[in-house]
Amino acid sequence: MPLTTVETPADTDGVSLSHGLKQRHLSMIALGGVIGAGLFVGSGAGIAAAGPSIVIAYALSGLLVMLVMRMLGEMSAAYPSSGSFSSHAERAIGPWAGFTAGWAFWVLLCTAVGLEGIGAAQIVHGWLPGTPEWAWVALFMVVFCGTNLAAVKNFGEFEFWFAALKVGAITLFLVLGVLALAGVLPGTDSPGGSNLTELLPNGGEGLVIGLLASVFAYGGLETVTIAAAESQDPVRGVARAVRTAMWRIAVFYVGSMAVIVALVPWDDPRVVEDGPYVAALDRLGIPGAGQLMNVVVLVALLSAMNANIYGASRIGYSLVERGQGPKWLGRVSGGVPRVAVLASSVFGFLCVLLSYWRPDDVFAWLLNMIGAVILVVWIFIAVSQLRLRRRLERETPERLAVRMWAFPWLTWAALAGMATVFVLMAREPDTRVQLYSTGAMTLALAAVGYAWQRARARR
Repeated sequence: MPLTTVETPADTDGVSLSHGLKQRHLSMIALGGVIGAGLFVGSGAGIAAAGPSIVIAYALSGLLVMLVMRMLGEMSAAYPSSGSFSSHAERAIGPWAGFTAGWAFWVLLCTAVGLEGIGAAQIVHGWLPGTPEWAWVALFMVVFCGTNLAAVKNFGEFEFWFAALKVGAITLFLVLGVLALAGVLPGTDSPGGSNLTELLPNGGEGLVIGLLASVFAYGGLETVTIAAAESQDPVRGVARAVRTAMWRIAVFYVGSMAVIVALVPWDDPRVVEDGPYVAALDRLGIPGAGQLMNVVVLVALLSAMNANIYGASRIGYSLVERGQGPKWLGRVSGGVPRVAVLASSVFGFLCVLLSYWRPDDVFAWLLNMIGAVILVVWIFIAVSQLRLRRRLERETPERLAVRMWAFPWLTWAALAGMATVFVLMAREPDTRVQLYSTGAMTLALAAVGYAWQRARARR
């Protein structure tokens, strides 16, 4: 299929998105965007399966994510767009590809909003057991829907302070952990290397489980390229965020996993029951560690809710703007796609209701359906970059403010890595259902998108 030229048209009301995000907002969104609730809580199961080799798992998956972010950064710096990878896929592969990647990601983000709301409500309910969880979910939804309905700078301010808290918390954790390992933290004896004697306690199978868990912990990094389109200097913002991705992933993910497995025995049941960070802080004798980490996890969940409502609304707006959705969804007022914000929030709240009404069938099916969407998106990113890079070099080389390393070899290496993850998912019973469910949704969206593309071509 020939390369498709996609220009950004005016929206349905002749009003464009604002550029209210400042460089400090974008920098902190990029910095804090890698620190999600999955890192604080979900990493426990990975450690229990992989043992100390979880560090290798996070390093390998982190390397793959760095390559994906570099590819996405190259395209987003050349073509800033609130549709990010969806608009790049349309430009490089065809409208059906943009349709498929965009709507699959929209469903993922909206469902994640509901899941994060449930998680945040459970934490607050633990502090205030007499209050119903659904009321807290509703409150969080109203707050962040309202935040995103207002000017985009409000979203930026919320994310700035959320990210600052998360970065501060994990930085303090790393400092305390390193001091303890060095034997200079008062009241704590260094374990030395006593917890690292077995690198692969559960063999290669444990490493595979840890690798799969770590891959999906990195979801959410794409938000910075969506937000960059509404910043004062999109090209510089994307370039800076992408260039610092390597050390952010190395320090926050790989570094913290290394500290945890060095401080706490990998088979300590508290790693899964309380979370790895709480277990490590308890090992250091930090009073109130559990409640302290609950506060940090709550902040991470609320930050993710805010960012995902934002990301879903902008992806939805971009799809409609390109003629791939109902026109009413793309209406903009005050520089904000308010109908898309409302629709994304309503879908998220519907997911919460499904978790109460039909937890064993409909909600479980929805969770399986979005299980591997992030990998599908990464494949679209890699294929789009392979095609657009040639075009940019030939037609507008001055747009290449960010360049993919060792092109095209590392792009092909990233695709091989994604294919490997798919194979590993197919081998594991717990992830096989997710793989097949996501595949079915992707094929259905691709069929609809292709039919729409053919119908538009005939018209």
